[in-house]
Amino acid sequence: MNLLLFEQHELHADHLRLTGHRAKHIHTVLKLKTGDSVRIGIVNGKMGQGTITHMEENAIELEIRLDCAPPPLPEIELILALPRPIMLQRILKQATVMGVRRFHLIRSAKVEKSFFQTPVLEPEKIKELLLEGLTQAMDTRLPEVQVFRRFKPFVQDVVPTLTGCGLLAHPGGTAELPDVYLTSREKKRILLAVGPEGGWNDFEVDNFLTQGFSVFSMGPRILHVDTAVVALLAQLQLLRGIQ
Repeated sequence: MNLLLFEQHELHADHLRLTGHRAKHIHTVLKLKTGDSVRIGIVNGKMGQGTITHMEENAIELEIRLDCAPPPLPEIELILALPRPIMLQRILKQATVMGVRRFHLIRSAKVEKSFFQTPVLEPEKIKELLLEGLTQAMDTRLPEVQVFRRFKPFVQDVVPTLTGCGLLAHPGGTAELPDVYLTSREKKRILLAVGPEGGWNDFEVDNFLTQGFSVFSMGPRILHVDTAVVALLAQLQLLRGIQ
């Protein structure tokens, strides 16, 4: 836990009382004592320091000072064909660590209907995974997560309302990510679309192309979706750093 997060309703003046796993983490992992400080942040707000003023076995009280803005977010939105629940959990956490500001979880022809019944899509579970990512990355801003159960209404009605450079990962493409990124880098925001491991079908690719997306391939090897997402976000971070 690189950053201890709390919510507005937990704050009383400049004092914070923690129980549960956060208090346990301070006791057993950080091994802090009264008078010690810990990095803290308010969800969707500033970061700063919390000084421990009182400790009990199951509760900790801190006096806090929030005086630091969170780091700037990369302008990246992830359009993701809904993967298996175990992969979805990894992606939500890891993509949050890497700075994705909004997730669009969508249906594609190769997505099983049962995936939309997973408890992972419950709002509280999604928030839990996002918060885990934020504590790792030392950020406070919760990404937005939207779920679309039908492909056509999303690509034809929602995508036109989004702004940014559309990049479509698809096996078998001739271009690579640097090629399509460098031709569109004047656009600040990125809309990265990642499909199932077998790729998008022709209808889906055609619809993305109609919306101005550029198709690229990650090479001849077929990666697990969670691996592909992390690799692509890392590549985009690198490309942005050298432009």
